[in-house]
Amino acid sequence: MTPHPPSTPARPPYPPPFTGQERALAPVAASRAVADGAARASEADPEPAPAHRTYEPRGGLRGLPERIVRGQPADPRWARPALLALLLVTAVLYLWSLSASGYANQFYSAAVQAGSESWKAFFFGSSDAANSITVDKPPAALWPMALSVRLFGLSSWAILVPEALMGVATVGVLFSAVRRRFGAGAGLLAGGALAVTPVAALMFRFNNPDALLCLLMVCAIAVVLRALEDGRTKWLVLAGVCFGLGFLTKTLQAWLILPALAVVYACCAPVALRRRFGQLLLAGLAIVVSGGWWVAIVELWPASSRPYIGGSQHNSFLELTFGYNGFGRISGNETGSVGGGGRPGGGGGGGWGETGITRLFSSDMGGQISWLLPAALILLVASVCLLWRARRAVAAEQAGQRAEFLVWGGALLMTFTTFSFMSGIFHQYYNIALAPYIAALVGMGAALLWRRGGPIASLVLAVTVAATAGWSYVLLNRSPDWLPWLRWTVLALGLLAALGLLLSARAGRRVALLAAGLGVATALAGPVAYTLDTVNTPKGGSIITAGPSVQGGMGGMGGPGGGGFPGGRQGGTWRGNNGGMPGGAPGAGQAGQGAPGQAPSQGAGGGNQGGRPGFPGAMGGLGERGTGRLRGMGGGMGGLLNGSKVSDKAKALLEKDADDYTWAAAAIGSQNAASYQLATEKPVMAIGGFNGSDPSPTLAQFKKYVADGKVHYFIAGGQGGRGSRGGPGGGKGGSSKITSWVEKTFKKVTVGSATFYDLTRKV
Repeated sequence: MTPHPPSTPARPPYPPPFTGQERALAPVAASRAVADGAARASEADPEPAPAHRTYEPRGGLRGLPERIVRGQPADPRWARPALLALLLVTAVLYLWSLSASGYANQFYSAAVQAGSESWKAFFFGSSDAANSITVDKPPAALWPMALSVRLFGLSSWAILVPEALMGVATVGVLFSAVRRRFGAGAGLLAGGALAVTPVAALMFRFNNPDALLCLLMVCAIAVVLRALEDGRTKWLVLAGVCFGLGFLTKTLQAWLILPALAVVYACCAPVALRRRFGQLLLAGLAIVVSGGWWVAIVELWPASSRPYIGGSQHNSFLELTFGYNGFGRISGNETGSVGGGGRPGGGGGGGWGETGITRLFSSDMGGQISWLLPAALILLVASVCLLWRARRAVAAEQAGQRAEFLVWGGALLMTFTTFSFMSGIFHQYYNIALAPYIAALVGMGAALLWRRGGPIASLVLAVTVAATAGWSYVLLNRSPDWLPWLRWTVLALGLLAALGLLLSARAGRRVALLAAGLGVATALAGPVAYTLDTVNTPKGGSIITAGPSVQGGMGGMGGPGGGGFPGGRQGGTWRGNNGGMPGGAPGAGQAGQGAPGQAPSQGAGGGNQGGRPGFPGAMGGLGERGTGRLRGMGGGMGGLLNGSKVSDKAKALLEKDADDYTWAAAAIGSQNAASYQLATEKPVMAIGGFNGSDPSPTLAQFKKYVADGKVHYFIAGGQGGRGSRGGPGGGKGGSSKITSWVEKTFKKVTVGSATFYDLTRKV
């Protein structure tokens, strides 16, 4: 640290970073040192202390602003202002033009609206306030948004702002976790890399469950790392609570990284072996309690007085957990799903792309998450090898750093392997789960090798920068007409930075610093450009992606070779016949349409436009390029990927006398129902759940609802339609029977291009 001029007293240097148990005892030691120093000072000199003294954070509320601005005593002065700047930039990035996405995924937005009207719907995660059926996930991710809507009213901002704030919190927690052992610079690099990862920017501005899940997983790892420092049981119990809440967010996906973390703690914790296993058992108990209380209530609650569990075929959350949302995602045998339902063995990925080790580097996935993935893997291997040969003098500190690499690396490898080989439903945005693990490894690995120095460290850093620049060129080249200058700039400057790192041992530290800064800038240039494109493009529907269109992409689904939807994705909107989904009805799903508060559709259009396109039969999964259709589909997607446009006249029709009915209307499939529910803020029954394939309600149940005067209108169209006796994906749903009965029995009402059936007026 540069000394002060002779005219002023020299400031004592900041203490070095604590290690191991020293960090655990640091607060006690610091307080004792301060007390001893004060006592000695008072005895020697009663005068006030000099103006320049070591930073000592004041306790209580009076010292809170100082602690926020200044940060930890061990950090350099620039660390906390830099962190606050990073969080501010992240907040602006995630909040910028947030309302342009409207209601985003209307499937979840409708459940949020229902939860803001009914506490019962809030608790169960119902799709409507009358509690006909739940969403096909547990409800934890809906709760923050529903509370926000209760406070501020139904709007796009009220729904999406909690998601953006979760993104800012995730960046902050990641910084804190990395900083403890690797310094503020490593934390800032990790936090910045996460903030500009395209799929992270996508999902922290959207209302799917993945934002909350990502935050909880980062929190879980952060407290596990604290437990690895001092072996305190409370940290592991807190990690268990995070995993339990993660289960209530997205079921078994939250537990993907559990085995890796448990093994690392069992092998590396600084306590006796018996105590380690006892602590792990307590953490497991915390998982069961924090995640199981809701499951127990739902399973014990009489089925007749609660909503049907969406996504299951037998009204069971446990079935949903281990089937449709669990092992079915691995095998591909997902009864009732869009492309699932009995593909033996589930090999090859079917309708969700080819599986294999290169899956996340493919045209569809690469631009979402893989920008820094090669760098993370290189730095993980190099750092673990370097730390494995720890010198005795610093063995404890290096062992702690090694354990931290194993935690983040284990989480990355477990998730990467699962995503690469799972044959069931897999969307590009799932990759947000990998973003914090990649960012942490890049920040930690770069900081470790930079501090070690020497020819080997310089060589590894140079190879990492060169590989990242080369891979960025490949990813950017998949969109040849989008910022064509960027890929060449990144490649040239990246190779120059790599050369500078190689020569840094001879050229001096100034050259090394310039090369390192240039390397970081080129590594993040591609993700930043993708992220800015994502922020400036409205997103809506069930399948969304970050960044510009890419060559050979499936656009979310499709068969081997990236066939997928005809024409692929262009500028955030599906290209196909009629501007909508292949085989869609005329006028359905065109960009620019949407319900009030809804963004222009980035996905399928409305299923009720132009009559009854329906969703006959199972999807089959494999896209046929250029044909305008998907194999196995006899019509449009009918609102499967996004809701339909609700005209003012249609809205007025449903709102009239709506309070006299339990449900203002009923529609096949959740997306179609969600559009009308969000437009009218009245309950709309989603027959068959998300895919129209759930057996809720049965034809007999629906007839009784109609006879009791509980449903006013039936909205024509929607997925499920007529084409399948049991619904898409092999489900048991009776949506086609209900549709046929309604069409034969009740009077049709046409409002513009939308068709309704008045269930109070028979033909």
